Amino acid sequence: MKEKNARTSLSAILPAHNEEAAIASTVNDVLQTLASWMADFEVIVVNDGSHDRTGAILDEIAVANAHLKVIHHAVNQGYGAALVSGFEAGCKDLVFFMDSDGQFDIRDLQRFFPLMEEYDAVLGYRIKRQDTWMRKANAWGWKMLVRQFFCVRVRDVDCAFKLYNGKFFREHHLETRGAMINTEILYKLSRAGYTYTQLGVHHLPRQGGKATGAKPVVILRAFRELFTYAWKWRREEKQAAYRQKKVRHKQSLPQPVGLREQE
Repeated sequence: MKEKNARTSLSAILPAHNEEAAIASTVNDVLQTLASWMADFEVIVVNDGSHDRTGAILDEIAVANAHLKVIHHAVNQGYGAALVSGFEAGCKDLVFFMDSDGQFDIRDLQRFFPLMEEYDAVLGYRIKRQDTWMRKANAWGWKMLVRQFFCVRVRDVDCAFKLYNGKFFREHHLETRGAMINTEILYKLSRAGYTYTQLGVHHLPRQGGKATGAKPVVILRAFRELFTYAWKWRREEKQAAYRQKKVRHKQSLPQPVGLREQE
């Protein structure tokens, strides 16, 4: 991208929890890279109740760069809650999100933009995932559950490198607040008739901090949300189908003679 893209704008959302080791380099890299690509963009980092210096570091960067907006959660609310806060604060044409732990290269996003002319979303998948075998096994099992319960068939459900048409987030209410958030987005995206494609991205070793996705409390919350919303959304689907069936039936009935338009 030799010239700055003036045709569209971008909100980049980065959730962060106890990432003091990587947050400065990650955010500064994102800011500098996007500034070389785009005329209109914002970077929104949601500090989700960090106990280390993550919040303070972000505030220092924000003072020097007007493109950075920092949202602070007083307590840790969960991965999904952090993303939702970012989505609600974003106001640009396109919405992108990635993790702030330094495991993704923002430059991979450059290949996503041309595809947005044809699709409503571009979903990244990790080409060579830099995680433990246990996390990879958990991810595979979760993907199978998501496929079974929600018919969401993507290569890497929870890859934190995705680009969306911002219209989707303005039109759809997100309900989950934990690790189910990616599944909810993809489920509602498909149900609403939006289109997407998938593209491989690099996945780098962690620079510091600890991954929280494999914590028992996070996993239990994800399963609770999975079963709760699988039941809720299926009920809503049946209700919507029933209403549509009633409308079609009513429209198929012959119109009473007295109500017909006079010739």
